[in-house]
Amino acid sequence: MTAAVATLSPRRCLLAGALAAPVLAVAVAGCAASQHAKQRQDAANYNMQLGMAYLNRGELALAKDKLDRAVHENPGDPNVHSAMAMLQDRMGNAEKADAEYKTALRLGPREPDILNNYAVYLCRTGRTDDGVKAFEEAAHNPLYRTPEVAYSNAGVCLRAAKRDTQAAMSFQQALQIKPNFAEAAYQLGELDFERGELSEARDEVERYLGAFDATPDLLLLRVRIARKQGDRLAEERFANRLRRDFPGSAQARVLASLGRDPG
Repeated sequence: MTAAVATLSPRRCLLAGALAAPVLAVAVAGCAASQHAKQRQDAANYNMQLGMAYLNRGELALAKDKLDRAVHENPGDPNVHSAMAMLQDRMGNAEKADAEYKTALRLGPREPDILNNYAVYLCRTGRTDDGVKAFEEAAHNPLYRTPEVAYSNAGVCLRAAKRDTQAAMSFQQALQIKPNFAEAAYQLGELDFERGELSEARDEVERYLGAFDATPDLLLLRVRIARKQGDRLAEERFANRLRRDFPGSAQARVLASLGRDPG
């Protein structure tokens, strides 16, 4: 028995040919639309980057022009709205900044960088509890690559609100995640110093300096701690290290201007 072979009748071939042209036209139109959308996204990203560059340089009018274009080109991009929120904040438009941040978070609820930016804004405008909550949400987000930064930022926010005990806990959480995170070590040490807990401040700074690379901030803080404790040997040792390792730093200039002021 011979196997059955499927064949197309001439009429079926004509139908297939007639259908092919519209299908091809739809495919071409779909490709064109996709390319156009991609071009708009690329243009929005370019204008957003330019706008942020102008914003960082303080050229607010130019920043607004570029970010307005970015929003027009890709209104569904949460990062564009986050950038616009930062601009509106710089321009003193609190309500517009808040609205832009909320739009950004609605469009990108799992974007931890946007959440972190919003948290900074909330803390700076006195909404400490909301800001700390947003920082902690960012820190817990598995997509956020630097949770230690979020915890440290939460600590800075709490310090500004004079909530020192909670601030210390946030800095400690940052250091648990990344023990060589110099900013958190500095913030914790300075907090202890300002509270008069000199031994704790000294131990915190020396623990860091004994294990990781020094920073000018930490060396200057160690000098201040030694002066406050009346430890002239430690003061001179860390002052010399600051001058030697970071001679052109702002901290070295501060050291030169301190004189015998222990503060």
